[in-house]
Amino acid sequence: MQSTRVKLGPHFLRLALPLGLLLLAAGLFLGTYSLKAFSDSPYPLTPNPPFTGRAAMPTEATPRLVEARIPVEDKLLRGETVTEVFGKLGLHGAEAQSATNALAGAIDLRTLKAGSVWTAALNADASLAAFTLTLAGDGRVEMNRQGDGWAAAWKPFTRSVVVRALRGRLDGALETSIRQAGGPASLAWRMADVLQWDIDFNRDLQKGDGFEVLYQEILLEGKPHDVGQILAVSYDNAGRRLEAYRFGESDSFYDGDGRPLRKMFLRSPLRYSRVTSRFSNRRFHPVLKIYRPHYGVDYGTPTGTPVQVTANGVVVSTGWDRGGGNVVKVRHAGGFVTAYLHLSRFAKGIRPGARVRQGDTIAFSGATGLASGPHLDYRVQHNGRWIDPLSLKGVRDEPIATTALASFRSWRDTLRVSLARGVVPKDLTIPGEQPQRAILRGTPARRPGAVAR
Repeated sequence: MQSTRVKLGPHFLRLALPLGLLLLAAGLFLGTYSLKAFSDSPYPLTPNPPFTGRAAMPTEATPRLVEARIPVEDKLLRGETVTEVFGKLGLHGAEAQSATNALAGAIDLRTLKAGSVWTAALNADASLAAFTLTLAGDGRVEMNRQGDGWAAAWKPFTRSVVVRALRGRLDGALETSIRQAGGPASLAWRMADVLQWDIDFNRDLQKGDGFEVLYQEILLEGKPHDVGQILAVSYDNAGRRLEAYRFGESDSFYDGDGRPLRKMFLRSPLRYSRVTSRFSNRRFHPVLKIYRPHYGVDYGTPTGTPVQVTANGVVVSTGWDRGGGNVVKVRHAGGFVTAYLHLSRFAKGIRPGARVRQGDTIAFSGATGLASGPHLDYRVQHNGRWIDPLSLKGVRDEPIATTALASFRSWRDTLRVSLARGVVPKDLTIPGEQPQRAILRGTPARRPGAVAR
């Protein structure tokens, strides 16, 4: 399609030129009128006064500006000393040493850890006016200039304990489900510790499982800090109800009938992981690509995951064992031996002859030896014959003494009601311990490095 060009003839130009001139004149007239009207306004524009030295002289607000302090906050770096921190803040030589000595008089500097938060207040001339170092879970040191030196004071956090009741259902990971129910994710680890003899948290949990827990929450300065002792747990696992009640002066837990939960063997050497390969007399090896017996259970877990010994015993050997990589073997009562393969490293103090208790960390998972990826191969031998670790039915500890059964049943019934209603009684007295209301009083945290009296 062809475009059509419009031509403007002489007649159009003769009409447009006078019209444009008329509009220009109107605009000039209106602009002049507006300026005149503004100049006649009672609020006319005035030129800026010329700059003089007098305008920059101190005023009555100047002293307050000089006294103002500038806050600075940071964290103690790995390997960094407080003297180096003071150097960042402008203190050097004798000044830095004086500040360090003042801080050392309030806390043991050897207890400091990377990540501790420090705050500084700087004067307007950038000189250090005050310094605060906070120790997580304990308290803080406050330092202020005093003449040519420093005054340091330890300010402990007020610690208190409250009892909480929590109810929920499993929908995904246990930590996630606990958070959704309004509790701290770390509570999942404590629950796993209590029920680890009767349920494998790596493979037994089912979506829709119900849980109820009564636990202590530790508060610092009135804010949640950590999970304390668990008093009771009820867990419905695919129709199977598990109960655990803390009773007595020890940390022992008992089921609803007063039988101890602790058994000779833990269900798993890892708190959280997944079973990737089971015990088999004929399994296809992922590295060698051949069929051969697999006398253990593989748990998929990231490198560096703590491995806990499943029963009391004595370490038989530690070291390299061909395809097993780094291996720890532990001998137990009753002719049992457990083996932990493909480890990345051994825990401190783990060597032949070392005695270990159930739940102790003996090593960390890895992928050494013939391994296709990070995992733990856990094996159990009984009287020289390899057996399936998942088939172990551990022997229980001693039950509650007959003379204490009545006290236990009364305590159990109180906790059952609390769990069912999700309500905490005003006074909870653990048999053999002080009442919970006594624990509720705030107590100052102990100064790091101080000796308890």
